[in-house]
Amino acid sequence: MLGAFLLVFALLAACTSETGGLPGGGGQAQDAPPKAKLTAVPVADATEVPVSEPVKVAVTEGAIDSVELTNADGKAIAGKVAADKLSWTSSEVLGYGKSYTYTAAATGVDGKKVELKGSFTTLKPAKTPRATINPADDAQVGVAMPISIKFPEGKVTDKATVQKALKVDTSVPVEGSWAWLNDQQVDWRPKVYWPEGTKVTVTASLYGLAYGGGAYGKSDLSTRFTISRNQVVKINTPDHEMNVYRDGKLFASYPSSNGKDADPNLNTPNGTMIVMQKDPIGDFSNPQYGYTNVKKKWAVRFSNHGEFIHENEENRANIGKANTSHGCVNLFEADAKAYFDSALIGDPIEVTGSAANMPTTSDVFDWLISWSQWQKMSAL
Repeated sequence: MLGAFLLVFALLAACTSETGGLPGGGGQAQDAPPKAKLTAVPVADATEVPVSEPVKVAVTEGAIDSVELTNADGKAIAGKVAADKLSWTSSEVLGYGKSYTYTAAATGVDGKKVELKGSFTTLKPAKTPRATINPADDAQVGVAMPISIKFPEGKVTDKATVQKALKVDTSVPVEGSWAWLNDQQVDWRPKVYWPEGTKVTVTASLYGLAYGGGAYGKSDLSTRFTISRNQVVKINTPDHEMNVYRDGKLFASYPSSNGKDADPNLNTPNGTMIVMQKDPIGDFSNPQYGYTNVKKKWAVRFSNHGEFIHENEENRANIGKANTSHGCVNLFEADAKAYFDSALIGDPIEVTGSAANMPTTSDVFDWLISWSQWQKMSAL
């Protein structure tokens, strides 16, 4: 009997050794799960994903080995693993209404490999209106030149969001502010005229930005331009004289005939405007006043209300003596040419002494608005 008992005990001992001492026996011990965990933003199967945010993959308790993000055509989207190998971030913008797939691999602190796969689709806007920016790249402009961003294809309802995406960098400190002139235009101007020689960089990160009403930005905008010499034109209409100042000092003085004093509708109106356009020959036909095919040389526009500085030899008898024009500043031809050659887009034109003030209906009326009022026109 003792021998039989020992035999049974021995058999039991042999069974326990083969199962690693686990209760119940019947197989090998299961491996512990990998410690590394991969996550992605956006998550798998996400829809309406904003295109303005990068795709991010992160790992905990491990290091990223590789990440591949591809579009529907299989083209890889650029991205980079962080130096600590804990994350990967895409560096290429995504397209509207597109599908993307990511595959990520990592090695955990326990040496075990993990993978993550997923797909997502980006939002498809109802509309993507274009925007424009002015001044253009490499422009040399006058000291009163505003920065203007326009949305010609639709209104912006979320002005604050758009304004936050706009940035102005200057080579010297300049105090200024954005102001919404209407639902389709936001301008930036300095509190006082720009310092001469200022280099300006403007960036508008509009792509993927919600304008409101289902509209999103079509593309980013940027421009770099330089503020040129400080030239200011000053016209006190009763003096029949146009004075040009450089750096605050009188540079040139020209006899002029300005808008008719007795008729406010024909005044050269008071206000600070800017040079908007220059044409060697301008067309001043105006059937309302009975003249057609009227061409004048060296035309410098300073409002869309109808005011120019130009030659008018037909009015020679009144230049420097009487105000007889329909709102323009008439000069002798030689003087008009000399001024035309000196003028730059963005130079300020300061008019005083008239019975009428310039209405805020011109394309550029930024300087007709007081600084305190201008600041209130910001959306922020």
